[in-house]
Amino acid sequence: MTGFTNTEEEAVGLTSVVPFLVEDELIAKGGLYSKAADWSSYVVTDGLLITGQNPGSSEATAEQLIKALIK
Repeated sequence: MTGFTNTEEEAVGLTSVVPFLVEDELIAKGGLYSKAADWSSYVVTDGLLITGQNPGSSEATAEQLIKALIK
């Protein structure tokens, strides 16, 4: 899974356009949410879950996926 942070959504003017903010929903549902600075690459791997913060994280996320598949 992946999703923009609230501040990334705000920076592009979409907070009132999207049906919900991913950051808020994950936290509200009890998810563990972490993030890096806006628009930076940030990837978290926890077991089989591999998630990136935004499209800028796609390369690093793919690298983690490849490492997981090699195991």
